[in-house]
Amino acid sequence: MRILYCGDAGVETGIALSALSVRKHNPGELEVFILTAGQPIGSGFGIKLEKALGSGSRVRIFNLEQVFFADPPTANMDTRFTPFCMLRLYADLVPEITGRVLYLDADVMCRGSLSPLYETDLTEAEIAGVPDRYGKWFFGNVLCHTYLNSGVLLMDMEKIRESGLFGKCRTMCREKKMFMPDQSALNKLARRKKLPRRWNEQAAIRPGTVCKHFTTFFRFFPRFRAVTIKPWQAEAMHTQLGITEFDPILEDYQRSFES
Repeated sequence: MRILYCGDAGVETGIALSALSVRKHNPGELEVFILTAGQPIGSGFGIKLEKALGSGSRVRIFNLEQVFFADPPTANMDTRFTPFCMLRLYADLVPEITGRVLYLDADVMCRGSLSPLYETDLTEAEIAGVPDRYGKWFFGNVLCHTYLNSGVLLMDMEKIRESGLFGKCRTMCREKKMFMPDQSALNKLARRKKLPRRWNEQAAIRPGTVCKHFTTFFRFFPRFRAVTIKPWQAEAMHTQLGITEFDPILEDYQRSFES
């Protein structure tokens, strides 16, 4: 199973926790790709992560600094989202990333087998994902709800290269300012398949949830506010979300990366 993460050194903890949660529920061989730039994720982190994931797993880090700044998302460099989360749109320029790849945001935690997701039929699609929790109200169709959240994406890299999808998305991000740049570009340009919410649960964990995505959400009482709680913020997860099930993963991380 091929897993893709993107970001700079600031998301190392998130990537490690996410990858360890994938390992816990998916015993087969894992090939983990990490695309990085800016303050790059170093080889030392890759060595530690590969050791923590155990035999049969491989971690490969690609510094795309030059590639990224040769064709930057100019119109979207100053959004509230770090530009390096858009590195997934450069994956087609990394020859080593082939076939079917599962992209995960660094704040996605796995709770079960990903095999059914990884084996999803992509005959008519380049990517597959779950509708965005709030996207239908602002970007998509309220009735059809086809605007996908890009935090969990199954991608067919051969189709993406053949169609030039990521290149078209990079052009769109370079020329058009958008609130959620790469996510909006993918929704506009990709042939996509809608998946059940268990593969990217952006609200409270449900009985069938496989991937819990710790996205920003809104609370309305006693006042309207945006709330962001990430998997590495254990106390906030416990007290504000009532989530403790990832504590063993946090302990594994501490043993492997902080000892």
